[in-house]
Amino acid sequence: MIDWFVNTLRSYPEIAIFMSLAIGYYFGSFTYKGLGLGAVTATLIAAVIIGQLGITISPPLKATFFLMFLFAIGYGVGPQFVRGIAKDGVPQALFAVVVCVFCLAAPFLAAKIAGYDIGSAVGLYAGSQTISASMGLATDAINRLELPPEEAKRLLDAMPVAYAVTYIFGTVGSAIVLALIGPALLGINLEAECKRYEAEFGGKKEAGGTGTAWHHYEFRAYRVREGGKVAGKTARDAEALLPEHRVFIERIRRNGKVEDATADTVIQAGDVVAVAGRRDVLVDLIGHEAEEVEDRELLAVPAEGVDVLVINKQVDGKTLVELAKMPAARGVFLRKIVRGATATEIPILPNTKIHRGDILTVVGRTQDTTAAAKAIGVIDRPSDIADVAFIGAAITIGALVGAFVYKVGDVPLTLSTSGGALISGLFFGWLRSVHPTFGRIPSSTVWFMNSVGLNVFIAVVGISSGPGFVAGLRELGFSLFLWGVVATTVPLVLAMYVGKYVFRFHPAILLGACSGARTTTASLGMINDRAKSQIPGLGYTVTYAVGNTLLTVWGMVLVLLMT
Repeated sequence: MIDWFVNTLRSYPEIAIFMSLAIGYYFGSFTYKGLGLGAVTATLIAAVIIGQLGITISPPLKATFFLMFLFAIGYGVGPQFVRGIAKDGVPQALFAVVVCVFCLAAPFLAAKIAGYDIGSAVGLYAGSQTISASMGLATDAINRLELPPEEAKRLLDAMPVAYAVTYIFGTVGSAIVLALIGPALLGINLEAECKRYEAEFGGKKEAGGTGTAWHHYEFRAYRVREGGKVAGKTARDAEALLPEHRVFIERIRRNGKVEDATADTVIQAGDVVAVAGRRDVLVDLIGHEAEEVEDRELLAVPAEGVDVLVINKQVDGKTLVELAKMPAARGVFLRKIVRGATATEIPILPNTKIHRGDILTVVGRTQDTTAAAKAIGVIDRPSDIADVAFIGAAITIGALVGAFVYKVGDVPLTLSTSGGALISGLFFGWLRSVHPTFGRIPSSTVWFMNSVGLNVFIAVVGISSGPGFVAGLRELGFSLFLWGVVATTVPLVLAMYVGKYVFRFHPAILLGACSGARTTTASLGMINDRAKSQIPGLGYTVTYAVGNTLLTVWGMVLVLLMT
């Protein structure tokens, strides 16, 4: 039975790949306080164990899934990457570049001091910086060195060994350094700094109030008494009586008839008005002696919550305070702001800036949400249909551009097909955020291309290098783990001090910016937990977009530095 199983895997290597994915995703899902192996490392370990059986896999399969993964990465971060380079995200983008240089220099120096070969150096870099994708570009670079096949295979087999040994601390250690040690090193109280940030950037009360005033939506009906404070006023004037809150008069029952209220509708004594807002605010607006009415017909308003993709360049960079003054904002409440490839939730503050590519979840009457969506972008309705023609064409264009080789002396310079796919994803992801009439890729499809694409690549790497893994680990030993600790910790500590004293970021977003530049989502979650706030996420998205791109490309650069 065992012989049949082994021979079957050798004859049908695709079964071994799917087995690696099943085991990797299952065991990678277990976490403790937000920390765990993750699907990538668990898949690699499973693949290495299965690879001990001596399974051979066709090389094009690995490259195909890796191109798909890189395109998805670029597509997801494109809007934030371009905005960070071109607009007010420049300081954060420059900071990410500096941090990425630290992240390249530390493993490079560690590998040189320890005397590691190119493959081990790349694995040390990829694991300590938790950037699995860099191994793909490094593989391309090693294959172009025109080494003897045996030597090239030895270097490629060394990569997953060093990666697996250093990845665990790369993940856990980065979270510990940033979330637990970081605040102590910088001398800050993270929770207090986040509250101070909200106080400083929350805007004046009359411009929007605290976060709950922006998104707490309730619909109630009240009868206007004779002499009530809103009697004789237009709906607009009545709503302006409480400038620190967002309340809207939506409908009126007058003389038994129900009609929609506009901003110019004059409210009369005896009217029953349907008002949206917080209940305590509604009572204060209508009057403490207001009579609440149970009027199902009046309150039967077609309402919906929709996701809106921001594409209007007139909206880009404006604060919620400014957007609230737009006529189309009347009657609309904001529930959530999501930004970036990692769907980072952005805190709702009056001075929170909105950028193209953000997804806003708004709630209100159907006609109000439709008007708001038209003013800021397009409604991003759920869909499971992807533009596969676009995906195929975009990856083809990027790979063709990347395949071009330019020689400087004897040194071949090229993006490689992998780098071309990444650049293509960045460009077309940005273009989609500006012109969302083509190239739709549902978030579930982006996730599949991103996660499964990478893990199929990792599974093939692990299965192919399995036979040499144990010998390599025995040769490199515990010292590799210690060098990984150094390569993980040093760039993060330098990043914190550079962010504080050179770029002078607000302490509330500094650690989030460090997490983004190092693309360590696990640490951001722990930082938010320590801060008891989503404020650190404001520093994460631009730095993540830049960091994810550069750290991936560094895999190829490190090979050039080590030769």
